[in-house]
Amino acid sequence: MFRKISILLLFMMVFIFSFCKKKNQTVQDNIAYQTVNVTLYPNDPLYFNLQTAGGWVYINGGVNGIIVYRKTATNSPTDFVAIERTSTVLPEDPNAKVKVQSDSFTLKDTISGAKWQIFDGGIISGASQNLRLYNAVFDGINTLTIRN
Repeated sequence: MFRKISILLLFMMVFIFSFCKKKNQTVQDNIAYQTVNVTLYPNDPLYFNLQTAGGWVYINGGVNGIIVYRKTATNSPTDFVAIERTSTVLPEDPNAKVKVQSDSFTLKDTISGAKWQIFDGGIISGASQNLRLYNAVFDGINTLTIRN
């Protein structure tokens, strides 16, 4: 009797766990994967532009570099956004870097002319995919960590 219950219990567990699948990490864009783990100190004079809302800087990292933009100055974990500079229109062309325009709000692909918003990498024109965002977490005091 114990053997039958054990076998039945085993089949039930296999049946239940067969529906539990680990989520695959999928990339939502067509840009090559590059590990990103960067720590910045926005209060450092090197990153003076990041000390106020609307400030931005280019940093090394990602595939073609990263744009770090300060959305607000509330010292909350979501003050910053980190955007990959590789264009989603021409991801294989290393010359198709996204640059911040003079209005400090628009990002533009230097080759295709596609445009995105700096606030969230959302499409303005000429593209079918948003720019890649990296996780940017600010500790509210001095440390900004950017990871994927």
